[in-house]
Amino acid sequence: MSTLNYKHLRYFWMVGKTGSIAKAAAQLHLTPHSISGQLSEFAHTLDVELFRRVGRNLEMTDAGRRIMGYAEDIFSTGDELLELVRDKRLTTTMSFRVGCADSVSKLIACRLVEPALTMQEPVRLICREGRLDSLVADLAVHRLDLVIADRPIPGHFSVRAYNHLLGESPMTAFASVALAAELGPQFPACLHEAPMLLPGEDFAIRHRLLQWLEQHAVHPRVVGEFDDSAMMTAFGQSGAGVFFAPTAIASQVCNQYGVIALGRIDVVVEQVYAITTERRLSHPATVAISTNARDTLFA
Repeated sequence: MSTLNYKHLRYFWMVGKTGSIAKAAAQLHLTPHSISGQLSEFAHTLDVELFRRVGRNLEMTDAGRRIMGYAEDIFSTGDELLELVRDKRLTTTMSFRVGCADSVSKLIACRLVEPALTMQEPVRLICREGRLDSLVADLAVHRLDLVIADRPIPGHFSVRAYNHLLGESPMTAFASVALAAELGPQFPACLHEAPMLLPGEDFAIRHRLLQWLEQHAVHPRVVGEFDDSAMMTAFGQSGAGVFFAPTAIASQVCNQYGVIALGRIDVVVEQVYAITTERRLSHPATVAISTNARDTLFA
């Protein structure tokens, strides 16, 4: 393969985004037969299987997902180029690409990153969300400038990156107004046999919470486990069960989701890290985030 056929790459990208050849054909104003043929030619040229058929649907292979990540970057960069041509003001805008691990509260991440948008130098913020290992891989090849995580980079990663502790916060238990009324005022005893939503295995805080419950002889009824903090909070807001979030954002959680803080757990502390390829923080946006975390959010 001497050169990459970007037309074929765009066809593949569109099929991956829409989930079907028919939908991609409609978007591109082509026939499904044409898309199918050129997709096969693209896979043959790359010598990889891009999709596998599962019933009547197409499912992307592991190789296809990796190629899709590059395609996203290529066409996102192309869109930025077009905007740059159309708007001369964008020539002075600095791109800042942030990855946020699923296990980090979205309210925490938002408040951390906000200062990047209020700097004197204009910033175009590009946010990605996913599992920590995937985000660190993108950081290693400079597709991200910063990863926000609830733990340091795992030791088994052969990636030259550095951990910067942004801050730490104890945890608070929350429940909907109706559920809180059923549980009673005694904390943490009120959690015994209460419906509870727990963070998944990817959360660094999970095992500390379980140890704390065991130490207090509290045995809740676990009704859900979540790999995404926003999903867990949404279920907690609906009254499905008690959930946990950092005390640093307790008032915001109560106001935004209409829930009640049941009690604070000072001995269970969640840490938040900035993972970068810099030993010392130098990117202006990263420095602004670190300063905000130290002086405001986790003060």
